[in-house]
Amino acid sequence: MATGSGGLDDFAFIDDELPPPGPGEVSIRVRAAGVNPADLKHAKRLTDPSQFPLPIGYEVAGEILELGPDTEIASGGGAVGDGVLAFRVQGGYATAVTVPAGKVFAKPDDLGWPEAANLFLAGSTAADLLRASHAERDETVLMHGASGAVGVALMQMARLRGIRVIGTASAKNFARIREFGGIPVEYGPGLVDRVRSAAPDGVDIALDAAGTDEAIDASLALVADRNRIVTVANPQRAAADGFLALGGAQPESLDFRDAVRSNLVRLASSGDLVVPIARTFPLSEAKAALELVGSGHPGGKVALIPE
Repeated sequence: MATGSGGLDDFAFIDDELPPPGPGEVSIRVRAAGVNPADLKHAKRLTDPSQFPLPIGYEVAGEILELGPDTEIASGGGAVGDGVLAFRVQGGYATAVTVPAGKVFAKPDDLGWPEAANLFLAGSTAADLLRASHAERDETVLMHGASGAVGVALMQMARLRGIRVIGTASAKNFARIREFGGIPVEYGPGLVDRVRSAAPDGVDIALDAAGTDEAIDASLALVADRNRIVTVANPQRAAADGFLALGGAQPESLDFRDAVRSNLVRLASSGDLVVPIARTFPLSEAKAALELVGSGHPGGKVALIPE
């Protein structure tokens, strides 16, 4: 729980009773919880003390403990003991949660718990970037922050659709970019020239999950149509420079990200969408996990495992 707006200084575990599921709800024994930068950002923005304590954790994977009366999960059916994953829930940093059944999907048997718990947020964000930029087959996309979770998901989806991706990253992450189908370019001074060398026919779209001024400046220099420059990390520059900033709470993005969940499960089940896991932590070490994710360089997704 976030007990206040002070970030990790206002973070504590509490003992609480699991509410039984009512109609349209399902209780899940949590086997893994995804750790994301957004997990504490919301709490830091709140100013009303009555809004605390605030449950933390948006993504989980686990087993159904109980279904509410006349209730099915979003992918249909569901029975006690079934493996599931859920996204856009509250309080995922827990041993068990009760959540709306419409947010719960059957977990493919061959998808691990940490991977399942980290599928939806990064995957739906990546898919939304491709949607909003109207990316098409044979086009070239510049992806800033390509070695991060959103970038890795986007490169895999783009490869399936015949879209070329040039990904900015540090040199130590070039192998990751190549592994998932991208062309690596090192960020830093001279970035624009390096991208032009990698894409002599030009860049059609620039997508940003890094949020740096360097990334935005390069995008503006390389893509003339500002309707095809999209960020999920720097809404201030988007407002100032007239390009698009996406957020999961925007109605169009919200509807799309909900609609794409079943496809993400299908891609993960077939092996076409891999979720690289950098590290897992015991649930009791949630603060350390958040510190790693907050560093900006976790090296992949991070999951909490209840003891």
